[in-house]
Amino acid sequence: MFKKAVLIKNLILLIPILMILSCKQKEQAASQLVEDPHSFSKPSIAVVEHLDLDIKVDFESQQISGKAVWKINNKAKSNEIIFDDSQLNISKITLGAEEKETTFTYGEEKEFLGRPLKVVITPETKLITIYYTTNAQASALQWLNPHQTAGKKRPYLFTQSESIAARSWIPCQDSPGIRFTYNATVSVPNDLLALMSAENPEVKNSTGIYHFKQVHPIPSYLLALAVGDIEFKAVDERTGVYAEPSVLAKAVYEFADMGKMVNAAEKLYGPYRWGRYDLLVLPPSFPFGGMENPNLTFITPTIIAGDRSLVSIISHELAHSWSGNLVTNATWNDFWLNEGFTNYFERRIDEEIFGKQEAEMQEEFAKKALEDAVKEMGDTSKDTYLKTDYTGRNPDEGTNDIAYEKGYFFLRTIEEAVGREKFDTFLRGYFDGHAFQSVSTEQFLAYLNENLIKGNSDLEKKIRVNDWVYGPGVPSNIAYSKGLWAKDGKFAKIDHIASVWNKNELKDTSVLTKEIVTSNEKKFFINLLSPEMTAKRMADLDRQFNFTGSNNTDIQLAWYTLAIRHQYTAANKRIEDYLIENGRMWHIIPLYKEMIKTPEGLKRAKEIYKKARPNYHPMTYLAIDKFLK
Repeated sequence: MFKKAVLIKNLILLIPILMILSCKQKEQAASQLVEDPHSFSKPSIAVVEHLDLDIKVDFESQQISGKAVWKINNKAKSNEIIFDDSQLNISKITLGAEEKETTFTYGEEKEFLGRPLKVVITPETKLITIYYTTNAQASALQWLNPHQTAGKKRPYLFTQSESIAARSWIPCQDSPGIRFTYNATVSVPNDLLALMSAENPEVKNSTGIYHFKQVHPIPSYLLALAVGDIEFKAVDERTGVYAEPSVLAKAVYEFADMGKMVNAAEKLYGPYRWGRYDLLVLPPSFPFGGMENPNLTFITPTIIAGDRSLVSIISHELAHSWSGNLVTNATWNDFWLNEGFTNYFERRIDEEIFGKQEAEMQEEFAKKALEDAVKEMGDTSKDTYLKTDYTGRNPDEGTNDIAYEKGYFFLRTIEEAVGREKFDTFLRGYFDGHAFQSVSTEQFLAYLNENLIKGNSDLEKKIRVNDWVYGPGVPSNIAYSKGLWAKDGKFAKIDHIASVWNKNELKDTSVLTKEIVTSNEKKFFINLLSPEMTAKRMADLDRQFNFTGSNNTDIQLAWYTLAIRHQYTAANKRIEDYLIENGRMWHIIPLYKEMIKTPEGLKRAKEIYKKARPNYHPMTYLAIDKFLK
């Protein structure tokens, strides 16, 4: 009894000490904030911690207006806090709950970055309210007229904040290294539904006013808003699909395995920590395959193929709930920590759900994509390092296969060196130990050395960390599966069939459709077709596979590229429709680039682009504008 009393007394005395140590640990974690060349903010001096957003969405003026109320930590007791701003119209800024108006100034505007918004505060300031209106050309906002939607009846708005576009619709400290929680009140026309990267409603209400809460700290690039004629249908108890009414049933069928994917991900790397995992199927102008906004992945409708053949994109966006959303790259120069980890995680989920061969096929395509990216950039280019330097450039340029696939193969090489079981334990510890934090490349490498390599010189030689992270091209120790190329491997068989077919020596053409069945097998086969192939021979293949009429956008991209290259005019109408209806950047840009290789193709590309450009997101048309003049 006495010993218990003494123990309790000692514990009570320890509580204040433990609280002080906890505070110090938090301060140390905060002090590790890495300087971000793509943000004007100075988080080591004064940093945001929570946002209360109150905005109105006006489709007629194509503007968002309202106020952003920021709770801040004025760590240095400074007289100034700096936000990032891109073409926002700010009417006034106040301090504290009593809203005492303060002064603010702008710094020099810089290309890509916008300008610093410098707000005068006091050492005691904890609350800042910024009243503002967005510019009609805000880079994050995509305003669609009814014609540009699936339903053709009501307008639509969606945001795309990654990489540094959040500053164009909310005054914020726009760096992936700065995290905050948020609440929001959003007013929209009462026949539309509003959704955010937060806890979401499932039905419209009569007022058009919606309330949101994100209880976990996120970086600004994960702020997201969508407004439209949207309905919801559950897939299971914690997953579901939002879409326009005309798309919803198809989407629910296509994504029926969402719940299985979440379960598989949790089995690999720990609990899903965001509550619900839902998808929002956006109109076709969405520029990416998907965007991993917390709670609500934005997804392209181009993956609704009718046969669930493209749903691995869902695995990718789901994996971001751990790599990217849970543990975030500290700056955009550390982008590989986001996408390389996610590609690795994605393929592990797919292996669990769809089998080892499916994952190996994806790895084969990834290797080819990485080799092509290095070839295009140059195998000595510093842009092929994993740790990149996009200072003075738009960080969107880093959205390439170096971050995605070189990052993947680096992790795959570590897995090969230490064994899968050991590597899985390491990754689980990494996600758990850095949950809701942002991490730099250097911080990750320190964790890798301390928790996995542990000074083992043989392991260091096997992995060659510096060659991967701070060296160009593809290191020679790259690890990947070779089972598809074994004597009886699937790709070896298809490679042989393609070789014989290219020589026009394939006597039994029925073997084509017998051996080449899945979408990945068809895509692989198309990529093996001879550069000297004629339009007539393309027609022979089209009769067997109906590649031109495919609804699988991966197959369409591969086949339409060849159709343009070999003047297979039977596909012209489908190519034009595809380019007008599809706004997914990396599924349309290659086709325009293929067209402009000939004078006739350039003329045709300009004619199609004139029709298609109004349907594209600014990120898409600005990229195409550069080479299609």
